[in-house]
Amino acid sequence: MEYELFLFSFLRTFLISSGLILLFVFLTEKFSLFLGKKQAHHTHTGRISRLGGVAIIISFVLGIIFDSNLVITLPMKGVIISSIVILIFGVLDDFLGLSWKKQLFFQICASILIFIFDVHIEYITNPFGGIIEIGSGDFSIASLLLGIIWMVVIMNSMNWFDGVDGVSGGITLLGSIAIIFVSLKPEVNQPPMAIMASVLAGSIMGFLIFNFSPSKIIAGTSGSIFMGFILAVMAIFSGAKIATTLLVMSLPLADFGWVIWKRIRLGKSIFSSDRRHLHHRFLELGWSQKKIALFFYVVTGIVVIISFNIRSFGKIVVIFSVFLLTLIMMLFFDAGILKNRNEIIKK
Repeated sequence: MEYELFLFSFLRTFLISSGLILLFVFLTEKFSLFLGKKQAHHTHTGRISRLGGVAIIISFVLGIIFDSNLVITLPMKGVIISSIVILIFGVLDDFLGLSWKKQLFFQICASILIFIFDVHIEYITNPFGGIIEIGSGDFSIASLLLGIIWMVVIMNSMNWFDGVDGVSGGITLLGSIAIIFVSLKPEVNQPPMAIMASVLAGSIMGFLIFNFSPSKIIAGTSGSIFMGFILAVMAIFSGAKIATTLLVMSLPLADFGWVIWKRIRLGKSIFSSDRRHLHHRFLELGWSQKKIALFFYVVTGIVVIISFNIRSFGKIVVIFSVFLLTLIMMLFFDAGILKNRNEIIKK
């Protein structure tokens, strides 16, 4: 295996991504351009460009198109076109503010496009052994519906979790590294998938060095939605390695589930914005954005490393454990057991 292929793919997109971000940061600081629309649940202050996602998507698409070691197959064309759809609606949301219905519509469109371009969930691994087939033939309603649900849930989980500097980019970087290793396993043997993940890693790293706290640029809706989208797609590409993406996304998914449950209990729309997310709770606890990001990196990194050494059922146990840990933390926050030390001293 010529590992230089993956390194060159990484470096190419890293240079494109970081170059675009330097341009956007300069234009924002010099001329106050690309600031986007500030919303109540955002944690960022000051003049920060929201075009990080634009740089990520453009560098990723260019990296795929101009990589001589990748064949632009029909599914790859679907990824490129869907990425452009996400870029357009994400920028519209960042600068104009789209309703949740319009956002969901575009997300479903991107998911259907992927299906049309022959990216299907044909089977999933049974944690108790064997596989579970999802429909049959080129068109399956079950595969389409499962694909839409999978894509929309992962996209929104990442988008909702993208609340502090460095979190979404760091998790996606860890996810791309995990997919590289999974794709190069002898039993999987998908070098093109590893190259694609290397392209993604370069795009994310070029962004992350400017996004880590204190950030000069943020991903915006286009960036966070794209990061969830591409992880979900690569899970389908990688021999239906859904479990790997579930492990990488275990914290965002646990946060996603908790927030939806709380909103339903309070009689609110599940798509309404609030400050009930895990990162908001840690901010209330007095943690810095950098500390929160590092904590999430460590948890995700440990989960990913463990996943390389266990079988399917063990992965389900790990995912359940992360969900349980998140639930306990959230219950402690709600009960007031976890509080800011300064508030305790004042009392």
